[in-house]
Amino acid sequence: MRIRVAHTADVEPAVLDDARRLLDEAFDGDMSDEDWRHCLGGLHALAYAGDVLVGHAAVAQRSMLVRGRALRCGYVEGVAVHADLRRRGYAGAMMAELERVIEAAYDFGALCASDEAVGFYRARGWRVWEGPTSVFTPDGIAPTPEEDGAVFVWPGAAAADATAPIACDWRDGDVW
Repeated sequence: MRIRVAHTADVEPAVLDDARRLLDEAFDGDMSDEDWRHCLGGLHALAYAGDVLVGHAAVAQRSMLVRGRALRCGYVEGVAVHADLRRRGYAGAMMAELERVIEAAYDFGALCASDEAVGFYRARGWRVWEGPTSVFTPDGIAPTPEEDGAVFVWPGAAAADATAPIACDWRDGDVW
C-alpha cells in the first residue's frame, strides 16, 4: 500500500481521470460533476496497490460560521476505495493523512457522512455535529435540517461546542 498526498495542481490529469472513475464506480453513478468539483482545489490522498490507483479522498478549504466566527474548515470529500479492496486499511490510511493536514492547517475538519460510512468515521474519532445546520445561500441563510446528524467534525478548538448552530458556505450541488 502506498499513499500519495498532493494538491490538485500537482496531480496528473490522467490520475484525476482515474480518481473520478473510481468515485463513479464506488458511488454507483451518484457522483455528479458538482460532487467531483468539490474534490478539486485542495489536497488529494491517493491510495495505490502497486501502480494501480485503488482509493481517493480529498480535503478542500471551506468557510463555516460557528458562534459568530467565520472559521477555516478542512472539508473532506470523495472518500472511496475500490470495491474489491475495502476493509483492508486503505481508507484509514488516506484519512490519517487528511486528519494530519486538518490538524496542522485548519480550525477544524468536517464532512457529511453517508449512512454506510458513519461507523468508520466514528471509530476514527470523528463526532457528529449535534447543533442545527444551515447554508449561506445567495438569498440568505437557509436551514438544512436534512443534514442534521449527518455532519461530522474532526475536533479542533473551534469545534469544541458541537451543539452550536453551524452554517457552511454556498456551493453548487450538495451544500454539505
